[in-house]
Amino acid sequence: MATSAVASLSGRLPNPTIAISKASTMTNLKRVALEIKTVGLYDLVLQDVQKIAGKKRLEESEIEKILIEHPEIMEAYKQTNVEYNLSNIHIGDIDLSTLEDRCIDDARKVNENLALLRDIEKYTLPFEQSSTLVIIFSVEFFVLFSVQYLIVLLSLKEWQWHIYGAFALSIAIAWWYADRERKRFAHENARFEKVYEETLEILERLEESGCVEKNELWIMESDEHV
Repeated sequence: MATSAVASLSGRLPNPTIAISKASTMTNLKRVALEIKTVGLYDLVLQDVQKIAGKKRLEESEIEKILIEHPEIMEAYKQTNVEYNLSNIHIGDIDLSTLEDRCIDDARKVNENLALLRDIEKYTLPFEQSSTLVIIFSVEFFVLFSVQYLIVLLSLKEWQWHIYGAFALSIAIAWWYADRERKRFAHENARFEKVYEETLEILERLEESGCVEKNELWIMESDEHV
């Protein structure tokens, strides 16, 4: 188990598209501070916050301040969520039935974007830390074990070169699949950032035109947290 949530980021910089800013994010700062303080899932993140603060007991307002001043803490929180299939998007869908006609098209686009973002959010996790790569390694380990079992325990030494050939082929297939998935992660991550930015711009436009109040769209707790 990692001893530091920030250390698990392996030196990655915070995502510039979703950097900490009360005016331009779909992750609610107050909710993040509360969850870091009270939800066990974020214990490693809390430890990093406590190290920065130099004390164990922290008010939520103090955690908020650290989140703003240390973007790597927010990044660690977000990575933890993605690893556990939890969303960092704390904005709920807009109720179209309450809007004027002039607001409908933009609001519908926001809802469509939110659905897409939640669907591809898993690709914001570095491929090297994804479950996909873990599965690939697990399959290859199983194949290697099977090779040794066939050759040694079943005394199939006369077939060993055929067996090793099959193993080599499995490695080639695994490498091809991993490379394809790595490219997919890169593509979907770039797509996520583009749609995220677009959604923020539409939300800002809707607010400026008096169609919605962003404060009314916040989802302040997760159903997944006990």
